[in-house]
Amino acid sequence: MSNNNPKIQLPSRSAVIAGTGSALPGKILTNEDLTKIVETNDEWITTRTGIKERHIAGDDETTASLASEASKKALEQAQMAPEQLDLIIVATVTPEMVFPSTACFVQAELGAKNSAAYDLSAACSGFVFALMTAANLINNGALNNVLVIGAETLSKITNYKDRASCILFGDGAGAAVVKASNEQGKGILYSNMGSDGTGWTALNCQAYGSKYPADKPLEDEAKKYMFINGREVYQLAVRKIVETVEDCLDKTGLKSEDIKKVVPHQMNARIIESSAKRLGLTQEQLFVNIDKTGNTSAASIPIALDECNRAGHISEGDYVALVAFGAGLTWGGNIIKF
Repeated sequence: MSNNNPKIQLPSRSAVIAGTGSALPGKILTNEDLTKIVETNDEWITTRTGIKERHIAGDDETTASLASEASKKALEQAQMAPEQLDLIIVATVTPEMVFPSTACFVQAELGAKNSAAYDLSAACSGFVFALMTAANLINNGALNNVLVIGAETLSKITNYKDRASCILFGDGAGAAVVKASNEQGKGILYSNMGSDGTGWTALNCQAYGSKYPADKPLEDEAKKYMFINGREVYQLAVRKIVETVEDCLDKTGLKSEDIKKVVPHQMNARIIESSAKRLGLTQEQLFVNIDKTGNTSAASIPIALDECNRAGHISEGDYVALVAFGAGLTWGGNIIKF
């Protein structure tokens, strides 16, 4: 490894990932299914996105129920009781309801009676933002055990008449238990994040908030669904993903070849491939599951991380990079040593 002279000062306490978990709805929407809803075909979708299928929440499945299921698996792997949690953060743009927070519903379901709980809204970058928050709270000694969740039911705000967007999105949840450790040089070593609010028009869902409240008729019914400018997002995403990973490597003194696995936000296989090529990453270093999950926004990285972890692709001592780009615009990354 080449991180003999990192530019960051390691904290006295480490924030390590002790367990991961994920949950996907049982219902699967395939590309063939979509051909019966909009004018499209499997080849067109696969060529442009790399997606073959996505999971869709049933009537009895919500953001909170999926988040709770993923959390129980993460706690079990971490061998931690819910009562040991100090904080629950749920990253989501499709909350259980306007308020209370989805995290409060998860806290109640888990029985995490000693935990505070709140939501974080940063779209597809939500999980990496929340992971950075958890790490900082643990590193400075404020908390010991934090449950970080990314959970979405994007099908609830998807316009299935718009073939440019409906082919992309799916539902699911992923979770990670982050705990304090006295072992230096492990855990979440470095995180970064950024935003550019001037780019909000590229990716958004405009209703129903204070700008377009529920009691006022919409001049355009499409505002209640997600909108994405695919071409603009593609170009911005590739650039910001590359810049984010390069900053993470620079600050930790690592080289791209030191990273065992890069777990990117699963937004589009072509974006992932273009970014990886510019970063000099091999196919073996990338973990991609978008073909089976679609784009699940804040849930995509923790779902992929859990799958990668449980498949045995990550061993003790491995460096893993997480990187995301999403609406806001937002972007961010984490470097973790397992």
